[in-house]
Amino acid sequence: MHRWLFARLRPRGLAGAYGSDAAKLAHALWRPVVCVDQTILGVHCEPDVEPELVGRKAAARALSDLAASGARPVALLLALQLDAATDEAWIHGVIRGLQRLGRRHGAELVGGDLAARRGKSALVVTALGDGVGAPVGRERARAGDVVLVTGPVGGSLLGRHLRFEPRVELGLWLAQRGVRAMMDVTDGLARDLARLARASNVRIDLEDVPIHADARRLARRTRRSAFEHALSDGEDYELLACVPKTLFEALQTELLARCPAARVIGRVRRGRGLHVPAAERSAELVRWSGRGGWVHGG
Repeated sequence: MHRWLFARLRPRGLAGAYGSDAAKLAHALWRPVVCVDQTILGVHCEPDVEPELVGRKAAARALSDLAASGARPVALLLALQLDAATDEAWIHGVIRGLQRLGRRHGAELVGGDLAARRGKSALVVTALGDGVGAPVGRERARAGDVVLVTGPVGGSLLGRHLRFEPRVELGLWLAQRGVRAMMDVTDGLARDLARLARASNVRIDLEDVPIHADARRLARRTRRSAFEHALSDGEDYELLACVPKTLFEALQTELLARCPAARVIGRVRRGRGLHVPAAERSAELVRWSGRGGWVHGG
């Protein structure tokens, strides 16, 4: 396996040979941004998913966190925790899928670790990026901001959660133009907006829920409403951004040219918590119940 890795990877941008105890990057980073994410078989994707898609998703999840941080991807590290009986060809496919997506976004796979274990297999991806502009985070929303999302949500379980494209370039563009509060939608639109409101100590009014066509298709199977799927499903990996109104007005034309699916979905106000429409197309807002979305360890 190690011979295959040394022959296959050959990452760019290293100071020195590949295969040492640690990867030495050739260029200094202005503001290092680091995140780590797990993709667990049987939790984040089914065990029979094509290995290239498993690796792709693992890379995309970490890259989406860099996008929400306004960081330019630089490098990826992969720790694989696998059952000892795992087929080596499967491992090759996972690594190829991860490497291809990372390289497309400028993040070389520069190292990692392999370990045998009992139980569910997992891919742990550490992503290293370089921040642009002022720091971006969940705690920077302010009363008067508009809330925008880069695309519709819900129903990702139908397959979109495996093939989504992290909004790396758009996250960079927003950060470079002064947007300070961003996060990606991973655990459900409502739950993630509530987290953003809590981190910034503000109230967010969600006035418009952008429902993906997948949410409507899934609703026909589950007998839950498409509105509920859009609020709660998660794994959409669209970006949420809170933008001062005057800045949004200045950026709106170019933003829509870059991302036609982007739309304003609410407002930031003084107060606390998340308020959502009582139903699809309802103008009445009610405080979010706290139910729905992905609860870790729940």
